[in-house]
Amino acid sequence: MGLHPLASQFDSVADVYERGRPDYAQAVVGALAAELDLEPRARVLDLAAGTGKLTRALAAFGLDVVAIEPQAAMRDRLAGILDSGRVLEGVAESIPLGDDSVDAVTVADGFHWFDQPKALEEIHRVLRPRGGLAVLTTVPDWTGTSWAHDVGTMMQDLRPEHPFFDGTPWQDTVRSAKGWTEPREVRVTTSQPADPSRIVDYVASMSFVAALPEDERREWLEKVARLIEAGETPSELPIHVVIGLTTVA
Repeated sequence: MGLHPLASQFDSVADVYERGRPDYAQAVVGALAAELDLEPRARVLDLAAGTGKLTRALAAFGLDVVAIEPQAAMRDRLAGILDSGRVLEGVAESIPLGDDSVDAVTVADGFHWFDQPKALEEIHRVLRPRGGLAVLTTVPDWTGTSWAHDVGTMMQDLRPEHPFFDGTPWQDTVRSAKGWTEPREVRVTTSQPADPSRIVDYVASMSFVAALPEDERREWLEKVARLIEAGETPSELPIHVVIGLTTVA
């Protein structure tokens, strides 16, 4: 199955994705590990791993991680995190692992790109009995800034309708599939330094921004940068991570 046209844009913005996307605190991994009863060195698949933002945190926590990412520029950045044999090309709808091969699957800010019923079937296949799925959604909190409304409005005006992101919630897909427990959520809030240039990189890493024609994209991002740099930004801003959880029934 091919990637959604917007998802394919991430390959062209791997550098700003790496610089701009928030890192995952150990508290986030600790929460999902506790919720899914993961033992030390449990084998975990980080699916749609991107540049390895979550992969790093999983490995640092002491889990045995394999990462799957379809785009080459993203996988290149995973090379410094895991051995090459643990970084695989693949998609959620056709996972290149054997049956019952992992204790947990994590998906960080990527589940909305999947053909969800097919992806759930594949995730269920590779999970061991009572293995768990963690679907992470990261929400930077800009409410303490002077520019949040203006930049948020610009992003909302630019963002197209997404057939999956704006469609059925992942929890409903899980409920309609067979073999899963009732979905649940936990939320972890931490904070990170709020560097204006990193915030601009975060905005630039959005797929619908990356899809703009080069001149239009540069002009749009320059406007965002002017708003942020001229405004007020605290030294740190909260990062909320919502962890959606379900296990093999």
